[in-house]
Amino acid sequence: MTFPYLSSFLSGAGLGASLIIAIGAQNAFVLKQGLKRRYVGLVVAICASIDVLLIGLGIGGMGALISRAPFLLDVIRWAGAIFVFLYGARAFLAAWRGPGHLDASDGETQTAIGAASTVLALSLLNPHVYLDTVVLLGGIGARYGWPRNAWFAAGAMCASIVWFTTLGYGARLLQPWFEKDIAWRVLDVIVGCVMWWIAAALVFSH
Repeated sequence: MTFPYLSSFLSGAGLGASLIIAIGAQNAFVLKQGLKRRYVGLVVAICASIDVLLIGLGIGGMGALISRAPFLLDVIRWAGAIFVFLYGARAFLAAWRGPGHLDASDGETQTAIGAASTVLALSLLNPHVYLDTVVLLGGIGARYGWPRNAWFAAGAMCASIVWFTTLGYGARLLQPWFEKDIAWRVLDVIVGCVMWWIAAALVFSH
């Protein structure tokens, strides 16, 4: 790998990481699945695959098309706001229920389809994911020209894969802190606040 290609790769990884590593609905869900050790691999794979696909589309020129479709982004924005608001309400309800709401029997009620559907909704019903991965990363990457834009995209993709894998499987290192019910209550409240903050941001973003 020559220096120009390495520079493009690192630039993509750095920018991609700065956009991905933030408190958000998707990251909060991945963290919680990691703590519960429920379908972690599935959730991580879906999150990383979505980012890889969208980054690839952005580098391929899809960003210009999305930036010219404000109506589509508005539909996604309102659908995302409603879904995230309801998910936040569910988190607050879980915090209020308290003891036992995350025991083994409760965990068994979640199915792979349920986990996949939730993470897909949290990921795709957020217009900012398209603006960040497709428009922003795609626009910046396009300036490099072939083949440096491919190295830029590869760096951003690798950052996404490493982040979600670390978040999902690294969450178990925090497990000792979550042996007490109060820790789960606090986490649920934090998740609820994050979800409602994102919902408000989506509603009032225009």
